[in-house]
Amino acid sequence: MADKKVSILKAFRTIIWPRRNLVFLGLFLIVINKAASFVPPVSLRYFLDDIIPNKNYDFLKVLVLVVVLSFLVQAIMSFLLTKVLSIQAQYMISELRAEVQKQVLSLPIRFFDNTKSGALVSRIMSDVEGVRNLIGTGLVQLVGGTITAIVSLILLLRISPGMTLLTFIPLVVFAIIALKAFKIIRPVFRERGKINAEVKGRLTETLGGIRVIKGFNAEKQEAQVFENGVERLYKNVKKSLTATAVMTSSSTFLLGLATTGIMMGYGGYKMMQGELTTGEYFEFTFLLALMVAPIVQMSNIGSQLTEALAGLDRTEELMNTTAEAQEKERTISLTEVKGDMVFDRVSFAYEEDKEVLHEISFTAKAGEVIALVGSSGSGKSTIASLAASFLNPDSGKVIIDGHDLSKIDLNSFRQFLGVVLQDDFLFEGTIQENIVFPRPDASEEEVEAAVKAAYVNEFTERFEDGLGTLIGERGVKLSGGQRQRIAIARAILADPKILILDEATSSLDTESEALIQKSLGELTKGRTTFVIAHRLSTIRQADQILVIEKGEIAEKGTHEELIATQGRYYHLFTYQARI
Repeated sequence: MADKKVSILKAFRTIIWPRRNLVFLGLFLIVINKAASFVPPVSLRYFLDDIIPNKNYDFLKVLVLVVVLSFLVQAIMSFLLTKVLSIQAQYMISELRAEVQKQVLSLPIRFFDNTKSGALVSRIMSDVEGVRNLIGTGLVQLVGGTITAIVSLILLLRISPGMTLLTFIPLVVFAIIALKAFKIIRPVFRERGKINAEVKGRLTETLGGIRVIKGFNAEKQEAQVFENGVERLYKNVKKSLTATAVMTSSSTFLLGLATTGIMMGYGGYKMMQGELTTGEYFEFTFLLALMVAPIVQMSNIGSQLTEALAGLDRTEELMNTTAEAQEKERTISLTEVKGDMVFDRVSFAYEEDKEVLHEISFTAKAGEVIALVGSSGSGKSTIASLAASFLNPDSGKVIIDGHDLSKIDLNSFRQFLGVVLQDDFLFEGTIQENIVFPRPDASEEEVEAAVKAAYVNEFTERFEDGLGTLIGERGVKLSGGQRQRIAIARAILADPKILILDEATSSLDTESEALIQKSLGELTKGRTTFVIAHRLSTIRQADQILVIEKGEIAEKGTHEELIATQGRYYHLFTYQARI
């Protein structure tokens, strides 16, 4: 219960209070709306006890006019409440989604390595929906219902204190049952958010890997995995529905007992005794209905608010995750980069006690091409990720131009960074939109130069729409070589000082590779470049070749020096030459 209070206070402080002017306006409209709703039931007493028996036509006209005006006021207030609160709630949802997405993009690579993208989509799009219930319909119903119940109670006590207290007993019992049900429901809603994220995450992966699934005839297998996920979701929903059913059935009996049993029994007795008029009886009946309706409604609102707070708890957890740029030690801002980079006894592990790199040390001078070769899993990509600041060393230092990279503001460093990955990501859109991604304001001449340097024009000239050709999701309408050349053109346009090429020519055929090697020769001039390559023929001109084995530098030197030593590199190179 304490946690719930904390969550409600946090929600009030961070979401409602900054928009207090609109909220107060909404509360004022709610008061007017609820005040108008009391006119019809109160008018019943005058209608039955004064107007009908006395045939007072003038009073009847006035009463009908007042009742009609009360309904008009309620209609106008309901419209304004929708405009003020419900639309504001939707605006806040869009604002929150943008903030959460911005926060997610700022998180370190390690976070994404351990989190499914589909789960993050769920947290960005679904969890913030709870704001609607806090500011929109929930606030209207909660505040309006409370006002209605309190005013109704006062008016009921004025008519008959004894009958009011009798009808109140079942309502108190219902409130106790509802509170116990909410304690059960809240952790269920928390768990539902996690299951939802997992199921959506797997579904996203399934749709993204549809070619692999069909290629291995694994549709049934994936269908079973998804079915297991939705089965877990069903069981979770069943728990909450059971608790909700307890409240619903309790309300049906207890509120029925209050409104029918006590009203008909005790109310009828008081009428026969002459202690209650017909008008007072009907006024009491309608006022009791006004009081009971929000109490039942608030039990439903309680479920909505519980679910909303569970979602906002998860959102807050995400927002409190430390972003890369928020790391306190990153106080150095770079205005220029020469490109000297040093790895000083760098060690790194993705999992505790399972080091991937063991005290790696080497120096890359500005403008040098450093080639990383070795067997799969040896640590080449990890070195490149450390050079790109995607990862931080567990021990040792990566130094750029004399500064510890872990102390440099990442935005100031990455403006000088360019990356071409083995499975480089292209966004859905046109070829040109993907090329200008790092520099949307690039001139046509600069774009054209990058296109020619990467030999993208070699295939775009055959397309009817040229650079305006739509490439589909992840560039699915292009060949692997075409996608890679677009990625290289993107890096050329970025004009970086530090360049990471991770298997940049791996997807190219022999003809394309020959073209790309020429463009890479131009691209790497004057830039500190880290090249990861399995095709050793592509790195013969590298200034340094580091042979990485089991997380350590086994050999280091130029192509000629390593061939002369006839070590690990020599055997790899001669083996590939024979294939």
